[in-house]
Amino acid sequence: MARNPLTAAFARYVMEATVAETGLVTPAMRRIRLVADEPIAFPYTPGQHVRIQINDPLSVQGILRPADTLRTYTIWEFQPEERALELRVHLYEGDGIGLRWAREVEAGERVAFWWPQGDFFIREAPYHLFVGEETAGAAFGPMLRGLDASARVYGVLESESARHDLPMPGSHRLRRVHREGASAASSGTLLAAVAALDLPGDAGAAYVAGEAGTCRLVRDHLVRERNWPRKSIKVKPFWAPGKRGLH
Repeated sequence: MARNPLTAAFARYVMEATVAETGLVTPAMRRIRLVADEPIAFPYTPGQHVRIQINDPLSVQGILRPADTLRTYTIWEFQPEERALELRVHLYEGDGIGLRWAREVEAGERVAFWWPQGDFFIREAPYHLFVGEETAGAAFGPMLRGLDASARVYGVLESESARHDLPMPGSHRLRRVHREGASAASSGTLLAAVAALDLPGDAGAAYVAGEAGTCRLVRDHLVRERNWPRKSIKVKPFWAPGKRGLH
């Protein structure tokens, strides 16, 4: 019997894994460690994400509602020698299928994930600027880990409170600011902290991630107030109020 070409294409980019461990890193950040059935040979660059299969995309429901089949999570740590990768997911308010999976999945459960994707990663530049909140931290961690100790790094990482600060690996440190109950959407707290940064006169490479409205505010500040070219700013909106599956 001839093999379904759709099934063959699907299998080429999907791996099966078991959830090995879960646990809280901060009051609102959960770690999920996956161990694949087979050796992991795919290419990976820190900052990229995988797509977890929440519902079967080849089922009737998956074909009719493809947006409700896959959700995206940034790889926090990649350990090919152990066939493992770790996700860190911020459990912000919401009831989407991706948040429910991240809250409820437990060790021993089986998952399928698509190979790493995305172009949110370090570029060559005289210095690097990182700006975002909790959802951005999961990407910034591996990106900072991948930078040489001699790299020039600036940035701000916002969270709800000091208890919600995600520890960052490596020797580079970002300024921490806290909302203390204010909204993370179109965050004035984060924008003010970026405006207060003492940056070099020339543009570097900026990595701006998190809530979509805040990303726009930060990008516009860099372009209009600091004369950065747009091509020097990589923006990755992970979420927006009332929207599901944004990334």
